[in-house]
Amino acid sequence: MKKYKFKINGKEYEVTIGDAEGKNLTVNVNGSDYQVELENAPVAAPAQAAPVAQAAPAAPAAAPKPAGAGTIVKSPLPGIIISIDVKEGQAVKRGQKVAVIEAMKMENDILAEQDGTVTAIHANKGDSVLEGADIVTIG
Repeated sequence: MKKYKFKINGKEYEVTIGDAEGKNLTVNVNGSDYQVELENAPVAAPAQAAPVAQAAPAAPAAAPKPAGAGTIVKSPLPGIIISIDVKEGQAVKRGQKVAVIEAMKMENDILAEQDGTVTAIHANKGDSVLEGADIVTIG
């Protein structure tokens, strides 16, 4: 079991993550147990802080859309998507803002890593995302 302390929007959470069994694991948040089903089964590190963000109250997981061909722009840290600033089919330049994510009360611009066209959008405004989550695909 791993124990963590989180502060989300000024409220403290004590989180204990139990052992994962396939896609299922038990998470205890401030004394309440939650049965969590992971969207993807853990690969390298089954007890990362990632499942906790999904288990926190009112933190819905993003439903991924099919990925288009190209390079995927990923979230550099866990947080909440404040805006998606591009649309599918839109041409973008390297360094152009494609989304904004709020993490630890700071807004962080997510930038295009290459010139191209947005072929898929994987996140929506208001989604809670984990570090490494797909945001957009640029082809």
